[in-house]
Amino acid sequence: MVGRLAVVSGGGTGIGAAVAGVLAGDGYDVLIVGRRADVLTDTAERLSVECGRTDAVTAVTADLTDPAHLDRVLAAIGDRPVDVVVNNAGGYLAGDTSTLAGTAAHWRANLDANVLTAVLLTEALRPALRRPGGRVILISSISAQRGGGGPYSAAKAALHGWSYDLAAQLGPEQITVNVVSPGYVAETEFFGDRMTAEGHAKRVAATLVGRAGVPNDVAEAVRYLTSPAAGYVTGQVLGVNGGSVLGR
Repeated sequence: MVGRLAVVSGGGTGIGAAVAGVLAGDGYDVLIVGRRADVLTDTAERLSVECGRTDAVTAVTADLTDPAHLDRVLAAIGDRPVDVVVNNAGGYLAGDTSTLAGTAAHWRANLDANVLTAVLLTEALRPALRRPGGRVILISSISAQRGGGGPYSAAKAALHGWSYDLAAQLGPEQITVNVVSPGYVAETEFFGDRMTAEGHAKRVAATLVGRAGVPNDVAEAVRYLTSPAAGYVTGQVLGVNGGSVLGR
């Protein structure tokens, strides 16, 4: 019997790698997708060893802002049904906003990286989603709910509105669509070299639980949404932020 299949974008590091590891540990075959072949290959090999299954995690190198690259993902899944799609690719892209042209490029880059990647991957895999029982999960950000990230906040907020449309479209086919919205998560590449000790302390102080999140906190939320226990949960935004933003 062919096992369950999950596709995780941005799966080479941080939250994406943690999600891939949790799903592989639960018995899924996991396909991680990203732009850096070396990082993806190393992560796939490590996670396969950790879960004790050879080739439990495999990698496809693709730029998900380029429609032509989606053929690589489709070729990798073949004719298998897809049980889970986790749209995690994205991040904050800096840019020169000193001119209108620079501002336009900055916004387009962030919208492409955070919205278009999710739209193209989901639409490409939509015919293959398992019916009934498929799961689509979008990884957003606390900045979609409280602002502070300019085009990044706007892009992540766009995922919320789109997820509601998608949930309505796919619900009759017993496919759920949900958003996971992390707060401050340490141990990722998101901040690069921009994070300072003061910035870290400020973000921890903004939580109610007195600590930063870690990638596995988000991965466990994804695990719940992919489980049979969440079959009646769709069109929702699940905050994983230590209480930094309450209830919305």
